[in-house]
Amino acid sequence: MTDKTPVDLWFDPFCPFAWVTSRWLLEVEKVRPIEPRWHIMSLNVLNEGKDVSEEYREAIARAIEPVRVVAAAEAKYGAHVVGPLYTELGTRLHNEGRNKDLDRLRETVEDALEAAGLDKELADAMTSDDYDEAVRASHNEGIDLVGQEVGTPVIRVGSNAFFGPVITAIPRGEDAGRLWDGVLLVTGFEDFFELKRSRTRRPQFD
Repeated sequence: MTDKTPVDLWFDPFCPFAWVTSRWLLEVEKVRPIEPRWHIMSLNVLNEGKDVSEEYREAIARAIEPVRVVAAAEAKYGAHVVGPLYTELGTRLHNEGRNKDLDRLRETVEDALEAAGLDKELADAMTSDDYDEAVRASHNEGIDLVGQEVGTPVIRVGSNAFFGPVITAIPRGEDAGRLWDGVLLVTGFEDFFELKRSRTRRPQFD
């Protein structure tokens, strides 16, 4: 049996692009011998002290709350719950559009915890700073691999780490594998840093 290659992905549950990339990685797992491993990072921490618009800062003001909950769940149950909890959070925030109803964010988080088979009282961590040190440690582990000029998601494969890929739809089947092969090919070059074009489509989650 072929050994699987560990692939680490750092995410903020609120980021729609990280969500699409993470779902693509699960598609890659079906056609390539990889093992996704999930880690938290924070849009709030990333943008501390940065010159971003007030509109954007307001939009991410509460983004750290679900991140704290994931940190609390990992502390209580172990790293194996991070991926399933992310799936439940992301499905509600993005596929179901609940990220547009922040007044009910705690309800959304509790629903996700219950669906993942976890204690819904972990939602108390949303408004606590008890897990902020753990959030920052995980965030810094990911962002230090790629530098401060990027965001979420960050992926690491062995000694190769990169931001993205930023995609707006989830490739399926062998298309997912072909994209994975290409990403590894270009990011495997030590002097390769950037390849970009303007986004003309919004993220799609189905």
